[in-house]
Amino acid sequence: MQKYFCICHIFYKFPLKKTFLCDCVLLKIFMYICIMSGDKYYIKDQQKIYFVTFTVVGWIDVFIRIKYKEIIVNSLNYCINEKGLQVYAWCLMSSHLHLIISAKEGFKLSDIIRDFKKFTSKEIIKTISEAGESRKEWLLNYFKNEGLKDKRISTYKFWREDNHAIVLENANVSLINQKVKYIHQNPVKEGIVSNEEDYIYSSAGDFAGRKGLVKIISL
Repeated sequence: MQKYFCICHIFYKFPLKKTFLCDCVLLKIFMYICIMSGDKYYIKDQQKIYFVTFTVVGWIDVFIRIKYKEIIVNSLNYCINEKGLQVYAWCLMSSHLHLIISAKEGFKLSDIIRDFKKFTSKEIIKTISEAGESRKEWLLNYFKNEGLKDKRISTYKFWREDNHAIVLENANVSLINQKVKYIHQNPVKEGIVSNEEDYIYSSAGDFAGRKGLVKIISL
């Protein structure tokens, strides 16, 4: 971010004649900074509870195969057991993952999210490359092209940068319940199941008294 500030600073230290072109250049720089820094929803306090969404680039329906879903489930459980992740509610849809999460004391939620997205991205790309995926060529080309748009990515880009993190701790109970209901109702609204608790790739079953695929704790 500092280098982008320096670019803007140069414009003011050595001012050009006020022109429409100059204003357009400054506007583009400002817009670029906003894009590179992610969306306006970000994690400020590492110990609070957040509602987050991880989305596949292009909203591609990747998670229609069990093998990709298992990578997400196993990675969530690994982060819970080894990296200090606490999951309160979750739901994996075909192109995105909704979570209500926090980090245990001594851990940083941003670090957990970074490691989770980095690992799952590599594992899913690897599985697409090796397994019998009918969309293999198309998927890999798409993720590769997305990676070419981002100088920070060396090869493939799987997840979007933004997590749309909304803090829930100290929020009123109705807001928390609203987010939980929204998460669990996703597969119902998509016509996947009639009852939210019947969708196994979410915590709805846990809330109904069943043991789910991911270990959750009560809010």
